[in-house]
Amino acid sequence: MTQSELPIIDGPNCPLPITNRGQIVLGHGSGGQMTHDLVRDVFQLRLANAILDTANDAAIVTSAPPGKRLVVSTDAHIVSPLFFAGGDIGRLAVCGTVNDVAMLGADPRFLTATFILEEGFAIHELERIVDSFAQACREAGVELIAADTKVTEKGKSDKLFISTTGFGWADSKLQIGGEQAKPGDAVIISGPVGNHGIAVAEARGNLGFSSQVCSDTAPLNHMVKVLLDAGLDVHVLRDPTRGGLATTLVEIARQSQVNIELDEETIPVDQPVRKTCELLGLDPLYLANEGKMILILPADQAEEALRSMHSTRYGEEAKVIGQVLGSSRGQVWLKTPFGTTRVLEMLAGEMLPRIC
Repeated sequence: MTQSELPIIDGPNCPLPITNRGQIVLGHGSGGQMTHDLVRDVFQLRLANAILDTANDAAIVTSAPPGKRLVVSTDAHIVSPLFFAGGDIGRLAVCGTVNDVAMLGADPRFLTATFILEEGFAIHELERIVDSFAQACREAGVELIAADTKVTEKGKSDKLFISTTGFGWADSKLQIGGEQAKPGDAVIISGPVGNHGIAVAEARGNLGFSSQVCSDTAPLNHMVKVLLDAGLDVHVLRDPTRGGLATTLVEIARQSQVNIELDEETIPVDQPVRKTCELLGLDPLYLANEGKMILILPADQAEEALRSMHSTRYGEEAKVIGQVLGSSRGQVWLKTPFGTTRVLEMLAGEMLPRIC
């Protein structure tokens, strides 16, 4: 359908088709013609597939294939600002949910989403975000199969929030989870940490200078598949988002009732991130990531795991950073370059609110 063929909405306040108007108005949440046109011209145009195009209020998904089980994760995304170096809320919404499903060894297949729009939000910005959402779906190999939009009055929300739910199939024999770390395991990180936290802080103007840091927002499911296809005995997968690497490893140590020892010198941190942290007194181990993965598996499989990860787009800088010890205290220790050891705790508060 061309621009000139778009239907005209009747009424003195709505003289133009949706794509000619500049902002979201309350009528876009009415459930009537304006909602229909918004869904068609912004969302279906970019996210069309056979299931979504049925235009029903729910999707029918076939039962899990033989030997598989269903894995489901849900998430909400309220990042501020909506756009930042290396990503935006649309890409973040897809990658965050895809990664949560993949961290249990599942193959993410489907997403549902709710877009909560504030009255006055610019439609051209919404189109940018939905384009990015669609591109991330293609990269991850998932389909949006059901979606909803709601509109709030101006001042009652902040431009756009996105809630997503992800669905995938996992081999029913897999036992992957935060409670599966075992003494003698190696701890691997898929790449440098802290980039997302610094990129969002800079986009907010919190730094006072340019860091040249881009967010690492990325789907990690293809890397997970490479590891599983290699036949590795994966015990734990986890993406260290809010709270960063340190908080996530403390969670795992407590779940598994083990101690984890890290070598600070082996933990990859990009130089611009490191310098920014030194200037601002931040610890990169507690900064959020949106495209990094922790892998814990038997130490004698670590080298093969690294070779597999290095062969993927988002695992080229993967490194072994520590080991799992046999105590049941549930602590994480960091060996420093000075020969000392410090205990890492969970992040006590919120280093940077609305980070994802």
